[in-house]
Amino acid sequence: MASTFHGLETAKRSIFTTQTALNTTGHNISNANTVGYSRQRVNFTAARPIEAYGYSHSTAAGQLGTGVEASSITRVRDKFLDSQFHSEYKWLGNYTVQADTLEKLETIVNEPSDTGLQTVISNFWNSWSDISKTPESSDGRAVLVEQTKAMMDAFNYTYKQLTDLKTDLSENAQINLDNLKSISGTIANLNGQIQRIEGIGDDANDLRDQRDALVDELSGLANIKVSDLSDGYTITMGNVTLVVGKTAEGSQGLTLDDMASAIENGDLSNGAIYGTIQSRDKYVQGYIEQLDQMANTIANGDIEVTIPKGSVLPEGTVLNGVTYTGANRTLTEDLKVTVQGLNGLHQLGYTMNGEQGEPLFTDADGNIDNLTAANIQLNPKIAADPTLLATSMKVTLNADGTESVVSGNNSMAVLMSQARDTKFAFDGTDNNTINGFLRSVVGQLGVQSKETQRLQSNQKTIVEQVDSRRMSVSGVSLDEEMSDLVKFQHAYNASARVMTVIDETLDRIINSMGRVGL
Repeated sequence: MASTFHGLETAKRSIFTTQTALNTTGHNISNANTVGYSRQRVNFTAARPIEAYGYSHSTAAGQLGTGVEASSITRVRDKFLDSQFHSEYKWLGNYTVQADTLEKLETIVNEPSDTGLQTVISNFWNSWSDISKTPESSDGRAVLVEQTKAMMDAFNYTYKQLTDLKTDLSENAQINLDNLKSISGTIANLNGQIQRIEGIGDDANDLRDQRDALVDELSGLANIKVSDLSDGYTITMGNVTLVVGKTAEGSQGLTLDDMASAIENGDLSNGAIYGTIQSRDKYVQGYIEQLDQMANTIANGDIEVTIPKGSVLPEGTVLNGVTYTGANRTLTEDLKVTVQGLNGLHQLGYTMNGEQGEPLFTDADGNIDNLTAANIQLNPKIAADPTLLATSMKVTLNADGTESVVSGNNSMAVLMSQARDTKFAFDGTDNNTINGFLRSVVGQLGVQSKETQRLQSNQKTIVEQVDSRRMSVSGVSLDEEMSDLVKFQHAYNASARVMTVIDETLDRIINSMGRVGL
C-alpha cells in the first residue's frame, strides 16, 4: 500500500536520476576532444514497485511504481573493433619504421645524382682513360690519385653513414622497448585500480579508457593479444607474457637481445620494435654487406683481361698456372688471363721508374686481404708518390741489369680504363661490372622503398577506417549530446513540477483539512 509521501519519493528519485544523466552528458561534452575517451551513458531502470510478488497482498492496487533509478553508468565500447584496431595498427607501426629507414637509405645512397658513389666511380674510370693518352703526365697522375682518393672517401663515408643509421635504429629500438615496459607497467597498475573500484560494484569507466588508450599504443609497438579476465587485462606477445593482472614482471626484464630472439622464434612478428630491428638487421646491414662486397671486389675480385702481344710481364709472374721468367716474359701473342681485381691487374704493370706496380688498394697498414668499405683506401705509397702508378707493360733491359720503362707505353692504363666494362666476380652473385652492380643495388633499394611506402599508405587507410568505425560507436557526438541535454533538462523540470504538485497537495491535506468551525 502506498504511503502518504509516495509521490514525493517517486519525484525525488526521478530528479536524482535525471540529474545523474545531466552530469554524465556534461562529462561527455567536456571530453569530446579527449583522445581515447569513450562516451558514457546512464542505464535507467524502473525502481522496485510496491506490492512485490507474494502469497498475499493488500486490497490496494498492486505493483504501484516507485519511479526510476540509475542502475549503472557504462561506456559505449565495441571490443571487436578494439581487437581489429590492434590487429591492423601493429602492421602500420612496422611499415612506418621500415618506410622511414628505406627513405633514409635512399638519402645516404643518393643515386642517381651528381654527387653519389656512381659519379666518383665514373670519375675514377675516366681518369684512367685520360692518363692512357698521356701516361707520363705528372698532372694526369695527380688527378688520378685525387680521383681514386675521392672514390675511397665515398666508400668510407657511405659506410660511416650506414653504420650511424644502424646505431640510430638500435637506439630507437631500445627507446621503443623502454616504452613497452613503461606502458605494460602502467596497464598493470590500472588493472589494480580498476579491480578495487569495480570490486564495490562501480564501473571504472575513465580508468578503463586510460587503459585501452595504452593498449592501443602498445599494439603499435608489438603484436599483442589482450584477454579481459577477472583480475584485469592479460597481455601476451606470442608466448611471452607482458602483463598479468596487477603485475608486469614478464615485460620488465626484456632486452634487445631478447627481442631479437623473439623475432627468430616467432613471438615478435610485427609492430614498431619488430620493424626497427628488421630494418637494422635486414636493410641497413644488408646494404653495408653489399657495399663491403663492392669495395673488396673492385680491389680483389676476379676479372678476365686480355694482355696485348708485346707486353713484358714482371719477373716470376704466375698466370694460368704458368710462371713467366727470363725471355718468355715477353708475350708473342695476346694472352687472356684471370687476375684478382684491379690490385692484381695493377701489379702486372710498371711504374715510371721501371718497377713492378704495387697493389692499388690496401687498408691503412698496407694489407690487401679482407678489404671493406670501412678500411679500403688508395695504397699509401702511391698516394704519396703518383709516379708509382703503373701505366706501362713494356720495359727494356739496361746494361747494368736494371730495367727501364718504355717511354709513352700506355698498355696498363688502357687495361685499367677498360675494366669499367669488365665483369667482376662478386661473391654469391652473378658476374657484373662495378657500375652494373651499383645500379642493381640502387634499383633494389628503390623497389623496396616504393613497395614499403605503398604498404604503409594502404595500412594507414585501413587503420583510419577501423578507427573511424570505433569513433562512430564510442566517440562523442556533440549534436547527440546536446539533444540529450535538452531531453534530460525537460525530464528534470517535469520531475520538479511533480514534486511541487505533490507538495501543494500535502500542504492542503495537512494544513487546511480538519479545521471545520475555526
